Amino acid sequence: MWCHADENHTGDDSDTLSPAGADLLPADTSMDAVTLHVADLPGMTAYYRDAIALSVLRAEGGTVVLGRGTTPLVVLQHTPGLPVPGRGQAGLFHTAILFAHRAALAAVVASAVRVAPTTYVGAADHLVSLAFYFTDPEGNGVELYIDRAREQWTWVDGELQMASLPLDARAYLSEHLTDDQTATTGAVVGHVHLQVGDIARAQEFYVDALGFERTTGWHASALFVSAGGYHHHMAMNTWNSFGAGPRAATIGLGAVSIVVPAREEIMALTDRPAALSDPGGRRRGRHQLRGSLEEPDPGDPEPLTSPRVTARRSRSTGSASSKAPTPNPSIVTTPRGG
Repeated sequence: MWCHADENHTGDDSDTLSPAGADLLPADTSMDAVTLHVADLPGMTAYYRDAIALSVLRAEGGTVVLGRGTTPLVVLQHTPGLPVPGRGQAGLFHTAILFAHRAALAAVVASAVRVAPTTYVGAADHLVSLAFYFTDPEGNGVELYIDRAREQWTWVDGELQMASLPLDARAYLSEHLTDDQTATTGAVVGHVHLQVGDIARAQEFYVDALGFERTTGWHASALFVSAGGYHHHMAMNTWNSFGAGPRAATIGLGAVSIVVPAREEIMALTDRPAALSDPGGRRRGRHQLRGSLEEPDPGDPEPLTSPRVTARRSRSTGSASSKAPTPNPSIVTTPRGG
């Protein structure tokens, strides 16, 4: 299922609706692999394999899928000829990879710093998590992090308390880096952070239409949303991109994947934009969910380098796909089964 926000938004955002409880995404919604359009496929593959310590799970034509264990985390699609995005364009802020154990996180941070030291950006204690930041060779942000236990999170008046406090990377590595440098425990895409042109419009789409819940914000320049009370599955900010309009086709973000429990949830998503109409039927803007759900033809010869978005129904049972007319960022919703 391919869903995207129509950037040609019109209308007043001041009185947008919040989703009713029945329209919220299921509590066990999660994120799937992020697709990146890349200019240098060998170089980007080497970075995510050697520095970020991901394994190549599949390499076919111009597409390389990397992950941990059997879980895909990053899909690289060779898309030659596209320009580099401008700093102020809408797009990817970072892909955040979540680790279950501090030793595993330490091992990957140490690997990245050793193999590609110039890509290290910094580290922060966010109260709900500990995070280390990198920028890949083509300018895409990468966050490596671990969560604190939910019992340690603090909510005040419905807002989750988050911050960006100093985190001593050397001290973290000294405490948690073990002799087992492989630390091959699994990891997942914990959240995806985007840079957008307008926070109100982002909330209208990700909260009012898709059904995420707002968890917190930051001075009207950032929005954090999640399902099931997580600190955030997605975030949007305007720190570099305030006022950005529709994004031109560039290297960088290709698709964001959201995993929901069942096919019925995907079908329901196509009806949710109706909630953005007032009782008189007036649309509050023109954000839309658009897409189709179909089983792919296993004999389809079309190479994966084309602007194509594919979503798995589950890790082992079929898939759903749709084709985008241009390699602009899109959102894929994936049912786990059923």
